[in-house]
Amino acid sequence: MDFLYAVTVDPILQIVEDPVFFLQIILEGLMAGVMYSLVALGFCLIYKASGVFNFAQGIMMVFAALCMITVYEAGLGIVLSIIVAMLVMVGLSFAVERVVLRPLVNQDQIIMFMATIGLAFFLEGFGEFIFGGSSPKLVPTEALHIGTGPLIIPFLGSELWLQKLDLTAGVCAALLVVILTLFFQKTPVGRALRAVADDHQAALSVGIPLRSMWVIVWSVAGLVALVTGIMWGASSSVDFSLVLIAMKAFPVLILGGFTSVPGVIVGGLIIGVGEKIAELYWGDALGGSIEQWFAYVLALVFLMFRPQGLFGEKIIERV
Repeated sequence: MDFLYAVTVDPILQIVEDPVFFLQIILEGLMAGVMYSLVALGFCLIYKASGVFNFAQGIMMVFAALCMITVYEAGLGIVLSIIVAMLVMVGLSFAVERVVLRPLVNQDQIIMFMATIGLAFFLEGFGEFIFGGSSPKLVPTEALHIGTGPLIIPFLGSELWLQKLDLTAGVCAALLVVILTLFFQKTPVGRALRAVADDHQAALSVGIPLRSMWVIVWSVAGLVALVTGIMWGASSSVDFSLVLIAMKAFPVLILGGFTSVPGVIVGGLIIGVGEKIAELYWGDALGGSIEQWFAYVLALVFLMFRPQGLFGEKIIERV
């Protein structure tokens, strides 16, 4: 009975006693969810446009951010540093298409997925060789004009605290969603990318340049990885352990749908809020550390009852 009381009645009583604190927890969860969504956007972009689940997206995020920071520390200025990092990610896209993707045209998705796993390990080792893996690097937030302090909002006789960095990340995520949605739905290149994702061979047969499409989508995913790496790095620092954060993209994609850009945002917000509420109100009853596994349990439930996610395309098996 004590356990049932702790997981049902007690959380409700706490919310009623202090609704402002509950709202603060929701806001913190939303901000954390936005950061998760930024990571998942790159995965969604490549999967939506090529049908390939890019396991290397996490290390691409770290690679892009470290490239920008290294160039900036060399004294070339923040604008030039960002441009160089963007060019490096575009160049990486050309290399991936030539070395990894082109030999695997029309192969099974599991083969492509395994290839991206190998790519992830190669980029991690290559990145440690170039940038060094001993100490984390700091994102130059002042040069990027990214606010890092708290924003205090009076509310019902109390205060709500928000981090300016989280608000910046939210704006970036919203802009990326709008731009990518319009790109896929309104541009000829976006429609061609969707055709490539459906069937590589059919896309080639109607004259769609498969190689060019893959370079474009991997380049865009690289730029998204750069933005994501900057946002995550600004909240702490940039090193290769940041790759582990990309694991949170998996449940976000499962909830929102692998092919839905808006769904990724919604999935990230659900997981972010759910983690914070579960940890605070059910943490003691369930032994703590709920934030470590909550997202994966929720994703497992979705896989059992709605495998396509909230906004994904319905899975139709051809027999």
